Amino acid sequence: MLSVEDYRAQVMTGVTALAPIEMPLIDAHGCVLATEVSAPWPLPSFDNSSMDGYAVVSADLAGASSEHPARLTVVDDVPAGFRATEVVVPGVAIRIMTGAPMPDGADAVVPVEKTDGGTDLVQVNEPVSLGANIRLAGEDVLLGDVVMYPGTYLTARQLSLLASVGKGSVLVHPKPRVVVISTGSELVEPGTELRRGLITDSNSYLLVAAAQEAGAVAFRLPPVIDDEDVFMSTLEDQLHFADLIITSGGVSMGAYDTVKAVLSRLGTVTFAKVAMNPGMPQGYGRIGPSATPIITLPGNPVSAYVSFETFVRPVIRTMQGHKDIYRPYVQAICEVELASPPAKRQFVRAKFGGADKATVTPVRGQGSHAVGGLSQADCFIVIPAGQAAVAAGATVDVIDLRNW
Repeated sequence: MLSVEDYRAQVMTGVTALAPIEMPLIDAHGCVLATEVSAPWPLPSFDNSSMDGYAVVSADLAGASSEHPARLTVVDDVPAGFRATEVVVPGVAIRIMTGAPMPDGADAVVPVEKTDGGTDLVQVNEPVSLGANIRLAGEDVLLGDVVMYPGTYLTARQLSLLASVGKGSVLVHPKPRVVVISTGSELVEPGTELRRGLITDSNSYLLVAAAQEAGAVAFRLPPVIDDEDVFMSTLEDQLHFADLIITSGGVSMGAYDTVKAVLSRLGTVTFAKVAMNPGMPQGYGRIGPSATPIITLPGNPVSAYVSFETFVRPVIRTMQGHKDIYRPYVQAICEVELASPPAKRQFVRAKFGGADKATVTPVRGQGSHAVGGLSQADCFIVIPAGQAAVAAGATVDVIDLRNW
């Protein structure tokens, strides 16, 4: 059997980021930036008011109070998007709205709440400091600053900045197009009456969602029966479209393991046993004229999910251009004693606990079929190969699944 590291290294061989494409900014959400972006202008690009109020000479308001307000003549009115036509001089004010450019001569803005709101003559009830409530040009970003680097994952916050520096489109690594195929004549669609001997297809939903959470655009196909011609035809239909194909089921040693039977004949897909539990039978390779990557996962849902996290998620994130392709490992205290097959790396489905989330407890149901337990887990306790047990209270390595 191969170790997890050796098999993963084989799967990752030749996997690179997808070629960058120019994409409209709104469509680039969730993609990874492929180029450096610099600011063609400062942010803000001009001095402007941060409040609705009055642009003033601050020295005019020294000693102002509600009992002895300062009185100023209002000579102009400036909404956002417009400029003042008058200059602020001692004894006058210009009414100004948030975001409007500062008038010449003004050195502060008095919030409207500190005045009587006058339109021709305004009473100001307290002093204001020099520079108060003014956003200065370039105080956020200077002209020519590098505002974003290649490899940046574009969330809502990054799109806001890119729009602010005038980027209507950006060069990004696109999201990989992933096709998910579940195989097995026993599988039926959710919502179908479940007769004895049949199983609702959950794997395709599990893997499509996991691929989307990893950053892909994922597509689910209906379950494929255990027929070699049907399976091969289904694969061929997807080769012109997919950046990656994921299958589940049909990779073990059974008489009807269609995926293994079909792909073995191609000579470009390798099947292996990996020293891990769950998820020992695995396969990977490339198929079709474009050498489309394919990863074949076991059919039991927990095995499929553990295998996805271990082998497929790093492939998707590499294709998308991420630098950090693995989920974080953290350490926690295991609250119970655990046994483990010493020849394999064990992935124990568990849940964080304690006020500081510093402890972990296995969830009920550790079988490779137990989706109920899987749904409750937010981490994997990882017991390395060669270790037969974990003592209660021992510190263990944990894969944190709480963030996508």
